[in-house]
Amino acid sequence: MCGRNSRSTKKFCRECNDTFAEQDNVLSKRLKKILETRFEDDEDTLEALKQLSLFYTENTLQARRNLRSQIEKQSLEINENFLAAFREVKESFDDVYNNIADMNKSLQDMTIRLQNAKAQTKHLLEQTTALENNKVKNEMQTEVVTAFLDTFQLDPDEINALHGSKLRKDTPITNDIFIALDKVQKISNNCKLLMQYGHQTLGLDIMEQMTLHQEGALERLYKWTQSHCRNVDNIDFTDILTQAMARLQERPILFNYVIDEYCISRRAVLVGDFIDALTRGGPSGNPSPIELRAHDPQIYVTDMLAWLNKAIPVEKQKLLLLVKLCERNDLAQRIEDALCSICEGICHPLKIRVEKIIIASADTTVLYAVTNLLRYYRKSIGKVSKDGALGITLMELQEKSEYAFFKALESQVSNMLVRVEAPPKDLTPTSSINSLLSILRDMLSTASMSEGRESDMVKIAQCIVEPLLRAVNEQASRLPTTDMAVYTLNCMYSMYTCLSLYQYMEDRLERLQAQSEAQLDTLTSQQASSLVANLNLGPIYTILQDSSHAALSTIPGMEPSNLKNFLVRLNNLGSSPDSLLLPQITLLLSSQHKKALQKRSFDVLLATYKQLYEAVHNPVNLYENPSSILYKTPDELTKHVSK
Repeated sequence: MCGRNSRSTKKFCRECNDTFAEQDNVLSKRLKKILETRFEDDEDTLEALKQLSLFYTENTLQARRNLRSQIEKQSLEINENFLAAFREVKESFDDVYNNIADMNKSLQDMTIRLQNAKAQTKHLLEQTTALENNKVKNEMQTEVVTAFLDTFQLDPDEINALHGSKLRKDTPITNDIFIALDKVQKISNNCKLLMQYGHQTLGLDIMEQMTLHQEGALERLYKWTQSHCRNVDNIDFTDILTQAMARLQERPILFNYVIDEYCISRRAVLVGDFIDALTRGGPSGNPSPIELRAHDPQIYVTDMLAWLNKAIPVEKQKLLLLVKLCERNDLAQRIEDALCSICEGICHPLKIRVEKIIIASADTTVLYAVTNLLRYYRKSIGKVSKDGALGITLMELQEKSEYAFFKALESQVSNMLVRVEAPPKDLTPTSSINSLLSILRDMLSTASMSEGRESDMVKIAQCIVEPLLRAVNEQASRLPTTDMAVYTLNCMYSMYTCLSLYQYMEDRLERLQAQSEAQLDTLTSQQASSLVANLNLGPIYTILQDSSHAALSTIPGMEPSNLKNFLVRLNNLGSSPDSLLLPQITLLLSSQHKKALQKRSFDVLLATYKQLYEAVHNPVNLYENPSSILYKTPDELTKHVSK
């Protein structure tokens, strides 16, 4: 470097000086910084010193000289170690890279092969796609066909339920047949919708097929129901029977055939049970046979009618149970007709026995009791079975019993009145009349509690009272006038008293009252005539009635003294009214009749006295001081007599 030219050397020297100056300056700064540095607080320095102490074990000149080389050697070892480690990493990355490259190559090969395969299988994929589309379409069509078959066709089990198994002719009826019939009806309804959408031919074919199934099932149901309808109270058959009847109501002819078969069966059962009740009684003889009480007609008829009254509602309940699911418009009438048909069989045995009692019995009490029993049970049974042979039979028996009762009553009355008795001396009703009135009371008391009490009471009263009145008139006709009137009044009073205790006797009482009034008029005339004779009022009454005479004071018998005596006698009669009564009047049973008779008789006298009083006070008749002659006015005398 010193061998360069001087110019260059100078320049170089200057540069070197500058460089050395700068280096000295930098070195001094560094030394200064190092000297000023506190190593106890510098962790990096402390750590470097710790590392330095590992291989710088002794502070010798040789060690200090070799320090740099050792540090560099240490650094070189570290770098070599790092390089060796990095080489392993690089080799690993190279391996990965090679693997990836192999994989990439394989993928490229696979891609090429796939592309080649895709190109080769494109036609196959197209066919597969087409087949899959056809498969979906076919599956959809299968579902449609399946749904169509489920909607419009029956499966084999349902067909077997409708028609029975071909392998077994006596296939039992179960609830499955009703489920199948419901489906048949549903299919028929769906066919109507199908036809509305333009599929008339298909809809008609299916409907025809369903109609055949339905008819076959109903025919099978009809045969089964016809043979099992007798067991309507069997729990195993009841549910199926009621459902079968509900289905058969769609075919009225089959429905009616089953009802008729049921009626025939139940009619025979009811007649058999009735005969058993008459002759055998209940289970083990309890209750006892009804025929054992045939000696007592009333109990006998009661037991028979009570048995019917209990059995007929049971038959109606069974009949209602059979058709409880039916909804026909004429169902109520059909049930009524069927019940009448069932009850028809018992009419003959019942009629024979009751008619035998009616014909054989002559006791009015028994006949009337039988009539009332027939009337009551006819009404009670009529609430269950209104019309029919049984109702007609009960009505005929009731009419026969009523006719026999009134005939027997008429015969009894005639027998009691066949011999006309002479009235007793006290002019009271005879013993036969009293007996008939006692019978009348008993019959009316019984009739007042019966069903047809108004009609019965009127007829009974007419049946007894009319012959009784004729007998009374015949008996009275043999007596004198006064005795006849008193006897007739007493008999009528007894009849009136008897009839007045009961309802519906108003017309009869009015007639008796009118006849009694006629007899009272007769007695009034007789009593008035007796009073006129006893009071010597005849001449005075005759003179008063003659208007052609002169003044009354000048006529013999009309003297003031004679008139005063008449007033005294009349006044005394008012004080003791019974003193001048006819003896027969005291025999009247009714005090009202006696009082009425007295009043009417006295009214005749008072009317005559009033006429006399007016004549005496008339100046034309020339009586002096008339107030001293007849000192009592008609009103005063009337008050005196009325006391």
